[in-house]
Amino acid sequence: MSTRRRLPALLAALLALCAPAGCGLGAGSTPKGVQLTVTRDFGARTLLEARAPRALGEETVMSLLRRNASIGTRYGGGFVESVDGLSGGSEGGDAVDWFYYVNGVQAGKGAAATVVHPGDRIWWDRRDWSQTEDIPAVVGSFPEPFLAGIEDKRLPVRVECAEAESSACQGVLGRLRSLGVPAALASISGGDEPYTLRVLVGPLSKLAADPGVHQIEAGPRYSGVYARFGPDGKSLQLLDAKGRAVLTLGAHAGLVAATRYREEAPVWVITGTDEAGVNRAAAALSEASLHNRFAVALPSSGSALALPVPEPLAHIAKP
Repeated sequence: MSTRRRLPALLAALLALCAPAGCGLGAGSTPKGVQLTVTRDFGARTLLEARAPRALGEETVMSLLRRNASIGTRYGGGFVESVDGLSGGSEGGDAVDWFYYVNGVQAGKGAAATVVHPGDRIWWDRRDWSQTEDIPAVVGSFPEPFLAGIEDKRLPVRVECAEAESSACQGVLGRLRSLGVPAALASISGGDEPYTLRVLVGPLSKLAADPGVHQIEAGPRYSGVYARFGPDGKSLQLLDAKGRAVLTLGAHAGLVAATRYREEAPVWVITGTDEAGVNRAAAALSEASLHNRFAVALPSSGSALALPVPEPLAHIAKP
């Protein structure tokens, strides 16, 4: 079934969820430490960033947004149509709409049925979904979901490395532990982990057998990641929002991305075209480097590049 045919079914589900849940709860304790971010174009432009948004009592994702921005809804109030006058619909002939994440994970329920918990980072983004409506996980809310977890459940974290003693592996492990995440260290497991957040560290050639990494190689329609490695893992194609390859990185290139395989917990991938690229990716595991980005590519020199490649850069990069 095509993406465009699936969306009406999704909207119907959102509407069904909104009816019994209402658009906000009101009673109960106000969640502490919540952050609210509103962006457009895969995080390229920030429209609202509230580290202490207005909240009153127990909130849903919908009621929190309504309390802090002017929104328009449709389908009985179960679907966000506009935020501060910026609407979904069509742009340049492609569908654009509002999507939201909680702690970097695409929610499985409508916003009016998702309760906000203490420490949650709520992120709304209005984006092109011509390639995929399903981007299951993003890196731009780091250090979430490693601290507050998913749906108020802090999951075990395991750093799985191609080489346990490598500087990249030890750097990622140390970074997470310095944030208070009790991360364990293990070799590559191959997935099948519904209740463990895995962080894979190593060159693409040594991670390719993992189902989540295999999805990335297949493109954004399967993984939600707008990058694709070459067959030998030694090149990295960066894609724009239309899924077009606009820039190819070679030696010493890195990638920090998150995805999700079936019903498993999200998996983070710290990888590259070689060991130097993996080291660059590991060094980018910080809030400053990943802030409001769906995924990040690291060229052999220079600054990190947001993925998908933003439109201005895409034009420059095209031959």
